[in-house]
Amino acid sequence: MSLVFAPAPVATVPVAGGGSYPVHRIYCVGRNYAEHAVEMGHTGREPPFFFLKPADTVVPVPEGQTGTMAYPSLTKNLHHEIELVVAMGPGGKIFGYAVGLDMTRRDLQNEMKKQGRPWSIGKAFEQSAPIGPIVPMATTGELTTGAITLDVNGLRKQTGDLKDLIWNVAETIEQLAAAWDLQAGDLIFTGTPAGVGAVVRGDVMEGHIAGLGTLRVEVA
Repeated sequence: MSLVFAPAPVATVPVAGGGSYPVHRIYCVGRNYAEHAVEMGHTGREPPFFFLKPADTVVPVPEGQTGTMAYPSLTKNLHHEIELVVAMGPGGKIFGYAVGLDMTRRDLQNEMKKQGRPWSIGKAFEQSAPIGPIVPMATTGELTTGAITLDVNGLRKQTGDLKDLIWNVAETIEQLAAAWDLQAGDLIFTGTPAGVGAVVRGDVMEGHIAGLGTLRVEVA
């Protein structure tokens, strides 16, 4: 059976040391740092919950370069959220890790929450998932601790440590695997520490995770 039009290219992310990682799905964990949960009006170790972004929302940023993302439509309150990204490989194993940004149209998300409606419009828009190179786990080892920070125009906005994840990486993968068939190519954004806030056109975000380097993105 022939296709009626050419399919879109597969979304890919560069791998440190060479090669490209083909993206299948993007899973995101909500409110997975205690201080951020409080910041968003919640407390305690609630059961994990997830939302998804389309694969083609990734903005791959090669090592040492500055990526760009367009300021999205409809919003007047675009928020940064720095996150550890886990890249799954074959056999349900972790392939590697990366620095990522879960960009959020906060005003649209909040309005959907008030109405009790799904808030994909706040999370799953074009270019909402900038990501740096994936560093293979063979290089990093298992990441369970390490500083995670975000600067905007050189000013520190977010700071935390991977050890402060409410649901650690292994627990998150276990929960996801119970609900979905995790596959090679799946990216997992594991949650953001406190300090989320708005960015505007011209702002430069620099996210850093110990052992993974720096992700630099300008809002165009």
